Amino acid sequence: MNGHDGPATSRLTPLRLPVKRSRIGDLWIVAVVFAIVLLLLLIFVLQNGQRAEVTFLGVHVALPLGVALLLAAVVGVLLVALPGTARIVQLRMRARRAAPRAAKPPGPTSRPATGVAQAPPPHQEG
Repeated sequence: MNGHDGPATSRLTPLRLPVKRSRIGDLWIVAVVFAIVLLLLLIFVLQNGQRAEVTFLGVHVALPLGVALLLAAVVGVLLVALPGTARIVQLRMRARRAAPRAAKPPGPTSRPATGVAQAPPPHQEG
């Protein structure tokens, strides 16, 4: 004997159907990744606790180095997000204005611009 219970065809493995991803599952993954990023940021701030003198527009502040760098990164992200947000709002407003025009059916006075007169449809008795 070769140590097998029988031919390979006698052992059936259950079929695994693909499981659809859900929004809750995706949210869970995002929450875990967010928690890991926050933990790494906390470690960064705690390891860079030396005082740094920050001067901006005449304001002098002494902050821990990690906090100052983190604050600078957050301000940078906000400066990048501001024009992007303005552009998204602009595109949504433009789409809202265009939606009612596209939804209106053509009026009775509108005719195709073919330059050829069209005959009216034949009258059907019924």
